[in-house]
This record gives sequence, structure tokens and C-alpha cells, in this order.
Amino acid sequence: MAKNAPYGDGKRIGAVKGRSQFQTPSGLWAKRDTKTGRIMDIKMDGEKFKGVRKEKA
Repeated sequence: MAKNAPYGDGKRIGAVKGRSQFQTPSGLWAKRDTKTGRIMDIKMDGEKFKGVRKEKA
């Protein structure tokens, strides 16, 4: 997992490993586990996940 210290500053140090994100046809962002390919989470507010790499289209 990514380190995120010092706490409370809203910044991430490094990338989240083993994860990728893509935009669904409805415009929401989904996070996928790169090892299994399963969708882990969907952001309902329309914003991207912080520190997670984007998949190539």
C-alpha cells in the first residue's frame, strides 16, 4: 500500500500498487485489482481515485 505521511495534508506519497482505475460508460470511476481483474470499488461522486494509475483505453 502507499504511504501517506505526514497525515492530514491531503497528499499521497507514491502510487497505490496492484490497482488501476478506468471510467465506466456512465462516467463513474471504478478501481480494479490488477492481479484478479475484479472491480473493487466505484466512486459515486464522479471524481478519480487518488494515487491510482489509469488504464489505457
